Amino acid sequence: MDRIQLPKKFVSKYPHKFAKGKQRFLCGKRILPRPITGKESLPDMMDRVFLAYNAARLQEACRLFTEKMLNPEVTVGMSLAGALTPAGLGSAAIIPLIKAGFVDWIVATGANLYHDMHHAMNLPLFRGSHQLQDTELRKAGVVRIYDIFLDYNDVLMQTDHVLRQILLQPEFQHEMGTAELHHLLGRYCAEFEKQTGLKDASVLAAAYRAGVPCFCSSPGDSTIGMNIAGIELRGSKLRVNPSRDVNETTGIVLEAKLSGRKTGVVLVGGGSPKNFTLQTEPQIQEVLRIPEAGHDFFIQFTDARPDTGGLSGATPHEAVSWGKVDPDKLPDAVVCYLDSTVALPMLAHYALARHKTRKLRRLYDQLPELMNLVSKEYWKRNKTL
Repeated sequence: MDRIQLPKKFVSKYPHKFAKGKQRFLCGKRILPRPITGKESLPDMMDRVFLAYNAARLQEACRLFTEKMLNPEVTVGMSLAGALTPAGLGSAAIIPLIKAGFVDWIVATGANLYHDMHHAMNLPLFRGSHQLQDTELRKAGVVRIYDIFLDYNDVLMQTDHVLRQILLQPEFQHEMGTAELHHLLGRYCAEFEKQTGLKDASVLAAAYRAGVPCFCSSPGDSTIGMNIAGIELRGSKLRVNPSRDVNETTGIVLEAKLSGRKTGVVLVGGGSPKNFTLQTEPQIQEVLRIPEAGHDFFIQFTDARPDTGGLSGATPHEAVSWGKVDPDKLPDAVVCYLDSTVALPMLAHYALARHKTRKLRRLYDQLPELMNLVSKEYWKRNKTL
């Protein structure tokens, strides 16, 4: 084989056309990772190997969360859509993030919080197959969430039975927002953990202990909401007021901004929880009429396309036009097109490995003060409609 000598430096034949200014584009990290050995830690491998496509977006999201969003002055909100707690993401990832002080407030689908209660009560969910016949499962009394199986009577109906008993207790017999509703439910879930001997099984219990408020943007759209409607027929005085949620979540963001701090959002999936988390900024700007630019940090894990017009696929660039995201902070906005059940555990692992725990902000305990702040700021600028 003839030996071919590489030139010391490649010289373009067209320097006048291609050379000018190209160095500003060719200044990123070179893509030539060392071979994987199997001995690397997950964060080290992500830093070294996740260099392109959605692997790179995931690395960027993990680094943005760990290096910027977890600074003490940043208030972090998380939205949870999709069946995450049935898949075990509550105990595996969300609870560790809550306990570490990495999540200050949560907006979740009611389904995530309802299915979370199975774990608190030690009612089992099982791995199954998405390829079985659902008519056979229905006959057998087995409910399927894609490849997760649970017993209709021993899990669903048993959870409903206990839930109704809880909701009829005296402390629930008044109007409240969903943060108070879930805080009270979390107290019972914490007690169920003690009774069953389980530890860190329930997101509601962990949020109760940490003072993390859990909101639900569509409180009627879950089995919790269905049971609230059912006991209303029995004369229950429990009423859920979504307007309290709008004002309380707005107060969380408003207090941070008026105090000179920053806010960031981690959007796990899309849907209603995503919008409810982000609309805190338009509420400040449009309704309270306070000049504001938007959230400072934005991370989303989604599988939704932006071109179909659905909110789940809307990008942070589009959110800028609504005042939801600060346009000057778009470099600190990452969208990763990846299944949340893959992305969320990796984000949690990376953050817990790379960052020390933060002091719990205990925003639930501050909600009355935050409501007073929102009311005060509203009347300053809204004496007339």
